[in-house]
Amino acid sequence: MAELNEEHESHKLGMHTEQLAGRTQQVFFSPSADENFTYPDGIEVDFNKETEFDAGPMEIRDINLKIRDLMKEGYGTITIRNPGAKHSLGVGILNRLNLKFDGSLGYFGCGLADGPNIHISGRVGWSCAENMMAGTIVVEKNAGSTFGAALRGGDLVCKGDVGSRTGIDQKGGTIIIGGRAGAFTGFMMQRGRIVILGDAGKNLGDSMYDGTIFVGGKIEDLGVDAVEGEMTETEEKWLEAKLALYGMKAPNGVKNLTKIVAGKQLWNYDNLEPSEKKLVL
Repeated sequence: MAELNEEHESHKLGMHTEQLAGRTQQVFFSPSADENFTYPDGIEVDFNKETEFDAGPMEIRDINLKIRDLMKEGYGTITIRNPGAKHSLGVGILNRLNLKFDGSLGYFGCGLADGPNIHISGRVGWSCAENMMAGTIVVEKNAGSTFGAALRGGDLVCKGDVGSRTGIDQKGGTIIIGGRAGAFTGFMMQRGRIVILGDAGKNLGDSMYDGTIFVGGKIEDLGVDAVEGEMTETEEKWLEAKLALYGMKAPNGVKNLTKIVAGKQLWNYDNLEPSEKKLVL
């Protein structure tokens, strides 16, 4: 096992800036220990085994149960026609799966996902991919507010515009936005990356604790304790590779993206004097 203080590329990306106290929060896995990467009740599926069904006349619960039944039959690629912007579709999938929605979803679509690759050809409502752990979700059109709330891992992509509070309380993973982002994007962000190729609304990164936000367009204004940072060569390479995965490009090249990070004045807020607290806020 590598030494904990060994220099790694992740250090250059700013993933080890927080000074932890008390018990360590680091957990180590052996690549050979498969049980650490899959759920005990995980379903074996074949991605080459494809099927589809019409969700138009079905209730929400029946649609989600149908997805699970097809997975148990070994289908690894499932297409859902006519989802009709119904709420809470494709939630709680803790398995590898290719899931395609031919249409739009309502509120809380694809929440609590851990492993599936999901493609949505239409729009999504509020709180899409809330608490997502791993996998990929790609939305071809626009998304509502709190897109990727409390995201913990994986890639969440919206090729259109997103609403306010995108990435609120984000704890990891990557959110990519092809268009504009609403107010308070990155609010109380703790970890991870947000890439906005268009403009960003008011209070960008407000009260962010850690993590990084990249913006290709104009920033209306920054929130409390959000400041500009300096782009590194490692980040430029990461951005080029990550955007290429989804056929996206920065409008003026990744070198011209504006990098926003936490000023970290709030880290010890409780220890500040009252006069100092007023300056921070």
